[in-house]
Amino acid sequence: MFAQEAQYREWMLAGLAGDEVAYRILLGGLTRHLRGYYARRLNPAAAEDAVQETLIAIHTRRATYDSALPFTAWVYGIARYKLLDEYRRVKRRETVPLDEADALFAADELEASTAKRDVEKLLSKVPKAKRKLIRDVKLDGRSISEVAAETGMSESAVKVTMHRAIKLLGEDLGGRDAD
Repeated sequence: MFAQEAQYREWMLAGLAGDEVAYRILLGGLTRHLRGYYARRLNPAAAEDAVQETLIAIHTRRATYDSALPFTAWVYGIARYKLLDEYRRVKRRETVPLDEADALFAADELEASTAKRDVEKLLSKVPKAKRKLIRDVKLDGRSISEVAAETGMSESAVKVTMHRAIKLLGEDLGGRDAD
C-alpha cells in the first residue's frame, strides 16, 4: 500500500503539472480500485455509475488536492461522498465508516507481496537494532513498554530511537517527514 500511495501521488502531481500521460495512468489505476470499492456496496449498474461520477469529481476537484496530505485519503473522501449520494438517491440507509479508507485500495495478493518487499527493502537501510524496534512496534503491534523491557532500554529511549529511524526513512523517501 505504501508504494502504491507514493506512485499514485507521483502521477497526480505530474498530472497537475501538465503530464497528460501520467494523469491518464492515474485515472486508469483509480478506476480498478473504485470498481472494487463500489462493487461491494452497490448493484453493478449503480457501481459503474458511481465509478464514473467519482472519476469526474476527482478530475474537476484535482486542484484542491493538498500534496502535503495522503492522496488515497483525498480520493477516499470523494468516493465516500459519492457513495452516500447514491444511498440518498435510492433512499438506502447505510453508514460508511471513515476507517474503511483502506477498503478503497484493498490490495490483491500480488500487491501485498510487492508492498512487503518494498517495506523490507526500505527497512534494510536502517541499522539492525533500529530495524528490530520498528518491526516490533509498528509492524508487529507490540507496546513500547514490552519492547523496552525486552531490550533493556527505557521507554523514552525506544520512542526516540524509533522516531529517528522513521525520520531517516522519511528523508530517504524524498525529504518528507515520516511522522
